[in-house]
Amino acid sequence: MVNHQIIDDRNTTLSIEDLAALRENLHEQRLFRHEQVQQLSAAATNRTLLDRRAASQTEVRVKLAASARMVLADVEAALTRMDQGRYGACHLCRRPITRERLMIVPQARYCARCQQVREAGR
Repeated sequence: MVNHQIIDDRNTTLSIEDLAALRENLHEQRLFRHEQVQQLSAAATNRTLLDRRAASQTEVRVKLAASARMVLADVEAALTRMDQGRYGACHLCRRPITRERLMIVPQARYCARCQQVREAGR
């Protein structure tokens, strides 16, 4: 079994209970996003066929579905990292992501500092 305990560095240690709660949260998000993508895709398709005047609503639904698919991919990637014992490490600097950040955004790939750098570069 892979040791999922992360080196303690200013509130970065995740307990077994934390990991279990985060895994459950990610599974719930995955289920929700799967359902959301299906509903939005079906609604967009049906709307397009039934009412051409609803083009703007269709566009919004298509964009929401694309966003839901992106979040779903992030959630599934986080679950994979968890299974591989790589969960909680920043993809850029390789430092641990804080426990507080993971509790808020369990699918986070980057620590807060690297996330800010990435967003500033956009």
